[in-house]
Amino acid sequence: MLAIALGADHAGWELKEACKAWLIDQGHQVLDFGTHSPESVDYPDYAAQVAEAVAVGKVDRGLAVCGTGIGMAIAANKVPGVRAAACFDVFTARMSREHNDANVLCLGARLTGRELALEMLKIWIDTPFAGDRHARRVGKIVALEQRLRGERCG
Repeated sequence: MLAIALGADHAGWELKEACKAWLIDQGHQVLDFGTHSPESVDYPDYAAQVAEAVAVGKVDRGLAVCGTGIGMAIAANKVPGVRAAACFDVFTARMSREHNDANVLCLGARLTGRELALEMLKIWIDTPFAGDRHARRVGKIVALEQRLRGERCG
């Protein structure tokens, strides 16, 4: 079982809640950063909390939900160590894990229905990273991130 951080804006709140219930039912540990209502909020605030929890190892993976999944992915990917993927179907969810070792799944509540989202989440959780040539490529992403972080700090 995994520890999974959750975050959503107002557009993603209802889908996050459905995913949360499913994750708990499956025996996963959930750390819910909110939002906890459909009142308007700013998605970068929640993406940051999820991404930071993943980056520091507080949780194994994260799930971030907004209207399209795109804003959450952009914001989460600003956190070093995070590979957030906006996924739109079962194939992209599987490939984000298998090829990219994505550690944050970003979903679009205005694009993805509840049943499809739960199916995507299950596949994303169950799919291992393939390693091999993909590990080399992910390693290059990590090296780029480290180099750019060093340039900004130096």
